[in-house]
Amino acid sequence: MTVYFIGAGPGAADLITVRGQRTLAACGVCLYAGSLVPRELLAECPPDARLVDTAQLNLDQIVAEMTAAHGRGQDVARLHSGDPSVFSAVAEQMRRLDAAGIPYEVVPGVPAFAAAAAALKRELTVPTVGQTVILTRVARQATPMPEGEDLATLGRSGALLVLHLATRYVESVVEELLPHYGADCPAAVVAMASRPDELVLRGTLGDIAGQVKEAGVLRTAVILVGRTLGAEQFRDSHLYSAERERPHEPCA
Repeated sequence: MTVYFIGAGPGAADLITVRGQRTLAACGVCLYAGSLVPRELLAECPPDARLVDTAQLNLDQIVAEMTAAHGRGQDVARLHSGDPSVFSAVAEQMRRLDAAGIPYEVVPGVPAFAAAAAALKRELTVPTVGQTVILTRVARQATPMPEGEDLATLGRSGALLVLHLATRYVESVVEELLPHYGADCPAAVVAMASRPDELVLRGTLGDIAGQVKEAGVLRTAVILVGRTLGAEQFRDSHLYSAERERPHEPCA
């Protein structure tokens, strides 16, 4: 018996990986993260699978479901939104499973920031403009941020910032970043990325908060701030340069 932490992707049901879909179809138990997971994906589970919405469950209750399935010899699909490596709370579940001696594997998924970039039709790393992407969030009512990871500190890098779980606090986000990026810095908010109700807001750091408030965006969104969002004049990358030396193919 194995617990599979599966990234369901950013929202569209067909953005789950082939491996994730096949694994889901082979598990007798599916623990899914409430409305964050497309309902269509649950149809991939076996007809007699036990389906458990974990939206109202605490960590102990979730692990208890996994432990019970382990006792029955059933594989478990733990279906998370996005990719399990970022803001998914899988680390604490893995720690509990390690302590219980229950094996697990991770099946990666398409992260929200990648879906947001696709919606914006932007590469987040652009030659000579920006080569660094910082994925972060704000503390507020959630777990405090570690020392040195506040927006003022991260903003000094000038790197493209992708903020999760932050649209409720967009005004304070803008206030902290303005001294480092300037009011004219390109900014965007993508809500419900890849879903039918996807919403894309484009602007600058100076006006994006007003757009968010007017649109009523509160959750399931990411904020992106950085010069690469508006980059047009930049040097072509070295990757496909005609001047780049390429290895010779071996002779037959």
